[in-house]
Amino acid sequence: MDVLKKKLFDSIKENINLKKKLITLDKKVNQSVQLIYKTFENENKILICGNGGSAADAQHLSAEYLVRLRPKINRKPLPVISLALDTSTITACGNDYSFDKLFSRNFEALAKNGDLLICISTSGNSKNILNVLKAAKKKKIQSISFLGNGGGEAKKLSTLNIIVPNSNTARIQEAHIFLGHFIFETVEDLMIKKRLI
Repeated sequence: MDVLKKKLFDSIKENINLKKKLITLDKKVNQSVQLIYKTFENENKILICGNGGSAADAQHLSAEYLVRLRPKINRKPLPVISLALDTSTITACGNDYSFDKLFSRNFEALAKNGDLLICISTSGNSKNILNVLKAAKKKKIQSISFLGNGGGEAKKLSTLNIIVPNSNTARIQEAHIFLGHFIFETVEDLMIKKRLI
């Protein structure tokens, strides 16, 4: 086996082995499904955030509910808003206040009683993630955090933690988007069954 093929094989094997470990998160996944379902059932919204690749995952998941998650299922749009709103908001907050306040500032403007916060962070230690989780606690708004690396400081602040048992950033992110898709699909199925969408 040549070097590239072996590296590819090892990465695929690592990804598969980690995905198998996610079965131990079944209770947390079910609790997440119920929290998200209740949020929509009560006609509230989800605010979602992350940094870097996790920001892309947050926007990706937001688009899945605002537009469409699966090609053959047409339903009304569901309110999931990314807290990394646009380049003007991001740069203004970074310049005028601090990048550490980006998510909490937007959250304070947009969050209402009954809404749900979802944070995605491989480390669980990003200051802007910790600040938005503190803002959620202050407003008594529930939160779900998708984390890795043992959960970091964020696990102490979230209502519910889904901690991927790994320290490799790429593998954690791959697991986060898999779990996000699975949870969102399961919620969508439940809402269709209950005729809410």
